[in-house]
Amino acid sequence: MKRWSLAAATVASAALFLSACGGSGGGGGGFVLPPATGTPPPAAQPPAATAPKFKLAISKTEDVPGTFGAAGTYEKISGTFTGEVDPKDARNAIIQDLQLAPLNANGKVEYTSDFVLFKPKDMSKASGVLRYDAPNRGNIVNLDPYFASRGYVFLTAAWQGDVPAAAGKLTLNVPVAKSPDGSTITGTYRAELLPTVATNDSLPLPGGPFNAAMQAYATASLDNTKPGYVLTRRINEGDARQLIPASDWKFAKCGAGTPFPGTPDETNVCLKDKWDPAYMYELVYIAKDPKVMGLGLAALRDMITFFHRDASDAAGTPNPVATAIKNTIASGVSQCGNFMKTFVHLGFNEDRAGQKVFDGVFAQIAARQTNINMRFSIPGGGGGVRTDHTAFGQAGTRGLSKDYVDDVAQRRGGILSRCEASGTCPKLFIGFSGTEFYVLQGSPLLTDAWGTTDLVQPANARVYYYASTHHLLGLASLPGANAGALYATNANASVIPVVRALYQNLEEWVVNGTTPPDSQVPKLADATLVRPAQVKFPAIPGANYTGLVNTYSLLDWGPNYRPQDETGIATQVPPAYLGRDYAILVPQVDADGNDIAGIRSLDVAVPIGTNTGWNYTNKPGTIDQAGLFGAYFPFVKTAAQRAGTTDPRLSLQERYTDQAGYVAAVTNAANDLVARRFMLRVDADAAIANANANPVLP
Repeated sequence: MKRWSLAAATVASAALFLSACGGSGGGGGGFVLPPATGTPPPAAQPPAATAPKFKLAISKTEDVPGTFGAAGTYEKISGTFTGEVDPKDARNAIIQDLQLAPLNANGKVEYTSDFVLFKPKDMSKASGVLRYDAPNRGNIVNLDPYFASRGYVFLTAAWQGDVPAAAGKLTLNVPVAKSPDGSTITGTYRAELLPTVATNDSLPLPGGPFNAAMQAYATASLDNTKPGYVLTRRINEGDARQLIPASDWKFAKCGAGTPFPGTPDETNVCLKDKWDPAYMYELVYIAKDPKVMGLGLAALRDMITFFHRDASDAAGTPNPVATAIKNTIASGVSQCGNFMKTFVHLGFNEDRAGQKVFDGVFAQIAARQTNINMRFSIPGGGGGVRTDHTAFGQAGTRGLSKDYVDDVAQRRGGILSRCEASGTCPKLFIGFSGTEFYVLQGSPLLTDAWGTTDLVQPANARVYYYASTHHLLGLASLPGANAGALYATNANASVIPVVRALYQNLEEWVVNGTTPPDSQVPKLADATLVRPAQVKFPAIPGANYTGLVNTYSLLDWGPNYRPQDETGIATQVPPAYLGRDYAILVPQVDADGNDIAGIRSLDVAVPIGTNTGWNYTNKPGTIDQAGLFGAYFPFVKTAAQRAGTTDPRLSLQERYTDQAGYVAAVTNAANDLVARRFMLRVDADAAIANANANPVLP
């Protein structure tokens, strides 16, 4: 593989931040910092525009059951926040298609976000910390009882503009972009349709493993014989695509009562033959009416600023937490952690007055960025070995430092480049599970693009790897068949207290300036981060480690798409492969198969089995991971039982002798985690009590 370096590249002008969109999708050479995306100007704007106005509408206030330490009782306030974004403000210039959005009488672009606010009923008992929890696909995040006892104010508010309105969901209403003459905008769009059973029923758009419930981009035409409309199928991602003739599928709803060709419909696909669950179907079509999805970034910026700093809205409605907020922390998990990294990367941690929006950000199990700021964006897309392998969301910059060098794409600049330039970077925690390495292409956060050198992380950032965990943090182990997996799923539930301790560490860093523990990650330097084939996984009976990982290729979506920003307009769909790949590395394991590096929670430090970040699908003929699940292989209980097997791992009896020995080991490990600030004393005491109450040995 050919390698080259940007290490000697000269620093280009900061004007690149504001230059027009247009870099190639894969990698012209030279120093490139992410510019704002240019779009044609609107035909006209109302005169005498004024500053953006914000409106708070409270629809319901209700008591939260129970009490929470010294903070006492809480109340839950539900409502909407309507804001305006000025398309002339340079801080908004990067929002894709903002210049093509309709303007209100104030010359601004409007959005409305649902929110839920939890606060102490007696605000004199509030701690001064506001924690924003980003909702995953619109799902409301309730208050955290432990941090409520510390007096937090909790806000969860919509940022994703394709979530359909439904009970228990938070929605963001954003406008549709139109051409300067008012005509409909169209563009190439791709969807993966994944049947789970053989059926003649139609399948809905947008499809994909994670977006099935989201609002779809409608087809521009029901005539699928036009250029730009192609339906194919294949079993595995690398297989050749099999063309399905246009005569054998339609944009329509169909079922038992309405067989093919069904009833014409702009967001459903009907197949003449049965959908076959052995295949994934890829539909490329011409979509219409792109939403200005990037407004979600500005909406979050402006909402947090309002609740933090403003006394009332434009109509005089009081801010229910006015003057009480001293510090702000953002929490995002999975898709939402990716979103929070994108929020920082695209410069939205700077408010309209040039101040920080969030003092601290915790991006949990978030390996990538979120595709929220392109035309026809797909915020919920994933990334897998078989499906969503080349979906949007894969290309955004992974490195953090403003000086990060991407030698594969020949680009310079990381997630913190913009906030470093404006002096608005938050204190940043990133938490990783093993699945982020195997499925979600996580290792480029830790190494150079070729995987030859460990990266030095910025002083304001910490990366914490939760050893031997999977993406579904803390989920109890399931039989493999229940999860579509080959093996029982990961059983490391003890990671949850580690996560809680880290949240408190971030709070103390933000509020008191208490330096948190150093990053805890696998490294090339000590051989705890290795190529997948170098993992020394033990020969556990019934287990077969294959080293399967989701690869990460340099892709080209066309000249008007900026992959490092996930911004612009894609015209090459599916994307073209540019012949270069990023290194994907994974954690090395100990003799038991548990990860060596990272924070070893109690289920790893005092194991009763092997937990992994990988697991494989049980679907015959399919090459894939089992979604976001890891695997679990329990130890046998006694030496006599192990003697009758080929299991190289010590039995529980050989490790701990008896239950007292097991409890002693748990006690020592828990105390060590507390001393290193990776476990709270209250959680350590509970874990020791649980070990006493639930014997693993006589």
